[in-house]
Amino acid sequence: MAATETLAAVTGNLGSIGYGLAAIGPGIGVGIIFGNGTQALARQPEAAGLIRANQIMGFAFCEALALIGIVMGFLFRN
Repeated sequence: MAATETLAAVTGNLGSIGYGLAAIGPGIGVGIIFGNGTQALARQPEAAGLIRANQIMGFAFCEALALIGIVMGFLFRN
């Protein structure tokens, strides 16, 4: 076998791998938001409305980061 022979070629859009890696951050963030929100609800059930509102807002911000990540994969592909 020659040293310059190619064993496997990478084809397709590598942006999908980048998005897969970028989705890890928002996934962890959503887990932290709802995990801590559940703890807060268990400690202070009388503040349920405020805690849920903050949970939903944090979830929306995390999901916005995930959506930005998928859009960047389409914008900056070769």
